[in-house]
Amino acid sequence: MVRDPNVSMQDIVEKVRSSFQSVDDADPIVECSAAVLALLPSQPDSLIALAHAKLHSYPFDSVPVCWRRLYADASLAKAVALIQQGTCDSQAVDASGQGAGQKRPASRHQDGSHEPADYAWLDKAVRVLDMAAIMAGSAGRAEVIEQLLSTLKDFLVKHQTKRRKTHTFPTSFPVSECMASANIPAIRFAVQSSAAPSMHAFEAHMKTAQPLRITEAMTHWPAMHMRPWSSPAYLLEETLGGRRLVPVEIGRSYTDAGWGQSIVTFSEFMQNYVMLERADASELGYLAQHDLFSQIPALRNDIAVPDYCYTAPPPSHTSGATTGSRPPPPQLEEPLLNAWFGPAGTVSPLHTDPYHNILCQVVGKKYVRLYSPDQTRRLYPKGLEDGGVDMSNTSEVDAEASLDTLDADYPLFPQAGYVEIILNEGECLYIPSGWWHYVRALSVSFSVSFWWN
Repeated sequence: MVRDPNVSMQDIVEKVRSSFQSVDDADPIVECSAAVLALLPSQPDSLIALAHAKLHSYPFDSVPVCWRRLYADASLAKAVALIQQGTCDSQAVDASGQGAGQKRPASRHQDGSHEPADYAWLDKAVRVLDMAAIMAGSAGRAEVIEQLLSTLKDFLVKHQTKRRKTHTFPTSFPVSECMASANIPAIRFAVQSSAAPSMHAFEAHMKTAQPLRITEAMTHWPAMHMRPWSSPAYLLEETLGGRRLVPVEIGRSYTDAGWGQSIVTFSEFMQNYVMLERADASELGYLAQHDLFSQIPALRNDIAVPDYCYTAPPPSHTSGATTGSRPPPPQLEEPLLNAWFGPAGTVSPLHTDPYHNILCQVVGKKYVRLYSPDQTRRLYPKGLEDGGVDMSNTSEVDAEASLDTLDADYPLFPQAGYVEIILNEGECLYIPSGWWHYVRALSVSFSVSFWWN
């Protein structure tokens, strides 16, 4: 979404406030009661707490829309109050001349730079807006939330320039020991490869139901050169100095004991997980399978959906595959995009997805091992776990475990046939629907997956 430069932050603040006064009868939020809505301008914190409790009292996909909407609107009410006060204070400081060279108290920001301590309101406003996006899915307020975040970014750029902020952003990611030749698997059964195949050639390949390495298909992406994702400085700039919130998985793999999740600022994620090499796999952090691009549209503009995602795939090859009690996946109107960003050593355990996938490697390298659906019985899919969670799309086996350490419960696994690949920066991997795949980052890695059916 491109913001109208003629619309000011104050215009958006007033638009949000006026929307609280004129609620359409068809708006789902009216189901929260008029008494609750009357508290929006004055008690947003109480309403955020109420909506948060309601969000956690229902199964995720059964939460009534009104409570998601209340969470979003209460968050907006709190954010605009913070913005109103913060921008007024900043204008007063600039008018006093302190922004033009006088010394002021400063704090070291999470991105490693110094800036005035009075930016605490900005940190809080961004956090509130991002929590609305993450917890409530924006609930019909995505456009105005993005407009506010966009104006906050403009405000930050303007005032950083005025106050001569000194950037200390790093310009490259650390080189991991995992990149040593001893840690890169030798490829014995290579995935087929093709340089930017035509649409006709790609459709013909899809009929073979085999994976395919695709080279020379990402050279036009701004993320590869003009707006490089290989630059931590650029990524921090596009996330409001690292203030944006992201959900992070803590641990090597979601199948490991002790694995957990946390919501942190982008700069905390970068500082604590990406820029540091950790020997303990349980301390790894992974931004995995997150719809980062609807949350931060500026990054979406740095990539392009591969044309191959608009082909009509043949029926899925599911011989021997297990779906447990999973219903068929919904038909996607547009490809589904997810971000995968983290340090060396992060793992996606051996699993299968119900969609065709093109995995695009923007930064770093990954090792990927793939098994055809007809190998399923040798891969020992999980079943229902505690709470009735269907894990039948995930294998019980650690795909890279040495044969002498494999549990005797998995005697057929060594017989399973597979293909494998070192997916390099600038390359894509086509993974047919139903194919099992295991993925390990060999370096700091940023990938984008495109699912379609």
